[in-house]
Amino acid sequence: MQVTAAERTAAILLALEGLALLFVAGWEIVALVGGDVEDVGSSIALIVLTVVGAAAVLAFAVATSRGQSWGRSGGIVTQLLVLAVALGAVTGPAPSISFAVVIAVPAIAGLVVLFAAARRAGARRRTDAPEG
Repeated sequence: MQVTAAERTAAILLALEGLALLFVAGWEIVALVGGDVEDVGSSIALIVLTVVGAAAVLAFAVATSRGQSWGRSGGIVTQLLVLAVALGAVTGPAPSISFAVVIAVPAIAGLVVLFAAARRAGARRRTDAPEG
């Protein structure tokens, strides 16, 4: 199966997002070790969840790069969750428009390429289907 440019681009964006999550987990570990946390248990749980999320996003990237639909689906859900966080960053008690823009722009780009990849995969599936 030939992987499209949209799938490759989507996989690269997902991989970068997964790596960004690993960076955030590292930042959380530094804060924990440095004693810059209020609740150690919550901090450890947040680190674990961040690493699990990073692993999932990286798995979506690998699956998307292989043309697997579950990777595209997971990637779309990931982008929608990032957009929800961006919305919360704008409407929360301490609004941060710059942070919201920094995370929303790649999420929107990710959605665009993931939808394009899904459309191309659907078209490819229709043309590869046997007549009968």
